[in-house]
Amino acid sequence: MSDDRYGSDVLQGFAKQRGPTPIPELAVERGLVLEETGTGFVGAIVAYANGMIELEDRAGSIRTFTLGAGYLVDGKPVKLVRPAAKTAPVMRSASGSVAVEDHRARIALPSRIFVEGRHDAELVEKVWGHDLRVEGVVVEYLAGVDDLESIIRDFAPGPGRRVGVLVDHLVVGSKESRIAAAVNRGTNREHVLVVGHPFIDVWQAVKPARLGMTAWPVIPRGIEWKHGICEALGWPHDDQADIAAAWQRILSRVDSYADLEPQLLGRVEQLIDFVTT
Repeated sequence: MSDDRYGSDVLQGFAKQRGPTPIPELAVERGLVLEETGTGFVGAIVAYANGMIELEDRAGSIRTFTLGAGYLVDGKPVKLVRPAAKTAPVMRSASGSVAVEDHRARIALPSRIFVEGRHDAELVEKVWGHDLRVEGVVVEYLAGVDDLESIIRDFAPGPGRRVGVLVDHLVVGSKESRIAAAVNRGTNREHVLVVGHPFIDVWQAVKPARLGMTAWPVIPRGIEWKHGICEALGWPHDDQADIAAAWQRILSRVDSYADLEPQLLGRVEQLIDFVTT
């Protein structure tokens, strides 16, 4: 074998370098200890403004430097950069929509949303009140829906004056379904929307788990439903004051849309969209 003194590559085995090793970036943070390589000054960041930092050493001396490269942290070079901008958390209303801060309620629109009773109105207000005030929508409650056709006729809906109605127990074959069908056949039907949820009463639209139950009690026919519910739950139910207190107890467990059944949520959102279009 011959000794080829020039046959091998003397650079073989050396990794190729494509330029200088990048210096890691580090955001300015109060209390961070740095060494400024140009002066050897070591101190903690005590202030930052307009691209300048102030370092304070152990003796209490303070010096000012600019952002960029030229610093060491634990002996390793870093490049100081601006701190990340703090983004304000998105505030949500009880309905889950983006809350509008410092907003004065709009002048009420001519359009209206009607609900069957006071409890319905109070529940809608608690969850959607912010949204309704922003949009300028007024919610009015009816004493039942037996006279719904005449109420809508008196309201005289038309372009820019819409009516949305939320009906309890809107199921096939119910009295409410027949009334809703008659309204939907009316002459102003394009300016009227009647929707409903399947629950006997709006109380049932509150998730039973919020009251520590797996399901709402089943009340036999012939027993007034709210009285039956209170009796089944062991709550006072002798008079209307007891029923009102029971409702306030239920309503107090509602903080947001997450506490309500989707069958109600979708219908209210539908009505709001309809009357604000």
